Amino acid sequence: MRGFAIIAAGGLGKRMNLAPGVSKQLLRLGGKPVLCHTLSAFEQASSIEGVYVAAGAAHLDTLRRLVRRYGFSKVNCVIEGGAERQDSIYNCIERLAQELETLSAREKKQCVVLIHDGARPFIQPSEIDAIAMLSKQFGACVPATKLKDTIKCIGADARFFGATLDRSSLLQVQTPQGFSANLIIAAHRLARQKKFYATDDAALIEKFFPTQRIKIFETGYHNLKLTTPEDLDFGVAILKRLRLSQNSHLNRSGHDEQRALRRTHLKAR
Repeated sequence: MRGFAIIAAGGLGKRMNLAPGVSKQLLRLGGKPVLCHTLSAFEQASSIEGVYVAAGAAHLDTLRRLVRRYGFSKVNCVIEGGAERQDSIYNCIERLAQELETLSAREKKQCVVLIHDGARPFIQPSEIDAIAMLSKQFGACVPATKLKDTIKCIGADARFFGATLDRSSLLQVQTPQGFSANLIIAAHRLARQKKFYATDDAALIEKFFPTQRIKIFETGYHNLKLTTPEDLDFGVAILKRLRLSQNSHLNRSGHDEQRALRRTHLKAR
């Protein structure tokens, strides 16, 4: 399997109430820009060999400098996005497709593409690897979480509620969404041709390849998308918790190694 990632990093964060032209991807979180946390996860994921970043024209040079400064060796390019998120992903899809043209048909079948929101900085490398493997196995895989709240429809009169939906049959979808490369390239090209726009990439598969099943990968609530000012406060807490968990894991691993060395030393005596 060969894995590639596309990162949508062009959002200006209108709901974040930022000053005009400010990118939420460049807001500081835990001492680093938000996008650095996102790219770090893909840099560490063993399943990913190349990353393509789509950004607004005004921020291309800034993001390219960021990639160089932090040494993200897997980032193949930072390219200009489009008017909508889907346009930005399409630009990356076409860039990737050009590079995959050198591969044989058999080699292309081994390729998967994960598409991720740059403003979801808490995805973990192990989750990326799992989604990549499931995408290869099933053709498509999307992460999601169970709903915490009751969901109601708006009624015919928009001032009042309509029906209450069955929460047990609903999931809240996240990214990275993974697909076989051939499948997602074809879906985006058809969407461009038909001028069809959707709110996520999986919806393109549902529209143009309705027989393709999409595997569910249940993630935790930590995979938050930074959308509103309150999300930054939540993000600080999530980052702290993830770091504590990682440090605890490292400490346990270190203690296990020390115990193993002591046992080896005792046996040698």
